[in-house]
Amino acid sequence: MDLKSILEKFAQGRITLDEAQRQLSIYSIEYVGNNLARLDVGREIRKEVPEVIFAKGKERSDILQIVLSAVKRRGQVIVSKIQREELFKLCNSLKKRNLDLEIGKRSTTILVFDSSHSWKKTGAKIGILSAGTSDIGIAEEARLVAKAMGCEAILNYDVGIAGIHRLFPALEEMINENVDAIVVVAGMEGALASVVSSMVNIPIIGVPTSVGYGFGSDGIAALASMLQSCTFGLAVVNIDNGIGAGAFAASIANRMARKDFEHSNNNIKIRNIMKNR
Repeated sequence: MDLKSILEKFAQGRITLDEAQRQLSIYSIEYVGNNLARLDVGREIRKEVPEVIFAKGKERSDILQIVLSAVKRRGQVIVSKIQREELFKLCNSLKKRNLDLEIGKRSTTILVFDSSHSWKKTGAKIGILSAGTSDIGIAEEARLVAKAMGCEAILNYDVGIAGIHRLFPALEEMINENVDAIVVVAGMEGALASVVSSMVNIPIIGVPTSVGYGFGSDGIAALASMLQSCTFGLAVVNIDNGIGAGAFAASIANRMARKDFEHSNNNIKIRNIMKNR
């Protein structure tokens, strides 16, 4: 379906304004370069998830071209899994083009944005836990995605089961902050996700990381452990997929924030009606 067909349907009253916006977002594609990339520029409207560029295997010049197109259309873009040797070269190239960026701590993922861009705060909150310091880079992927989606992240890093007493104050803070989902990032045997899931009535998204050595290295043991968990309320994403976990958690939290806002508005309307009787 093309743009003209959608607009004709709207003009004829065959679809509503909301439906027209939805269809426009579905069919909105921006072509970058000579058959280089096709940006889903309507994704943020349709799914409230930002554009993410997977950098591994791409040339720096190609990444720059895609980033510039994405920022021009949406004001922000996330670039993930940048080769370590390319990270600072790419960041310098972006700064020379007057773009602002935030590099995830110990991470190869960056959030790139126009200086005039401002994030809409949804009022939603998620928690992010990392088992060890080596897992922080993947946890930061989740944080950057949540930020791009307007969601606040409560962070507690290096709280793994090797010193399980570190976990309890972190969980207490997240419960007190009323987070709607918790991302748990863990390598080695990946047991932290099961422990957290057994202790709270909050949706948990487990992220196995490729931190480890010997038998079950490269995240295989952590993935198997999380998938074999006997606790309830735990969903698991792929190895090192902090981006997917952050987007999933922020989607849950943002939806809950909208429901709370709608409920609050309905209560105000009811009180006003009762007052005016």
